Amino acid sequence: MTTNTESTTPRRSRAWIAGAAITALLGVFFAFDSIPKILGMQFAREGTESLGFSPDKTAVIGWVLLVCLIVFLIPRTAVLGALGLTAYLGGAVTINLHADKPLAGFVFFAVYVGVLMWIGLILRRPELLRVLGLRRN
Repeated sequence: MTTNTESTTPRRSRAWIAGAAITALLGVFFAFDSIPKILGMQFAREGTESLGFSPDKTAVIGWVLLVCLIVFLIPRTAVLGALGLTAYLGGAVTINLHADKPLAGFVFFAVYVGVLMWIGLILRRPELLRVLGLRRN
């Protein structure tokens, strides 16, 4: 005999759990990237300056990342946040190319993070495959 609470409690699939784990991992990564920038920590300011930005832009970059991350972590707005983070990572690819950083260590890393972010989101919300035209029904 099943009780009412057992029948109404949704079971999470392994795919959803994997997607949530990926999202949590990336959430921690992005938080650890944005917060030192917002706080103006010396290493963050130096890193921003080494890419050709003035150090006073460090906090702005950190706030943009943090806002995109928060929007990404809210389930209802996750797709919008993923689009913002994709744009942010695209900027990282561009500025690292402009600064002549190594492809494997810097440029492609942002691409890998972006792909992993979308994989995590699609694992949590498989209906996105239909929206993207990658699945029928």
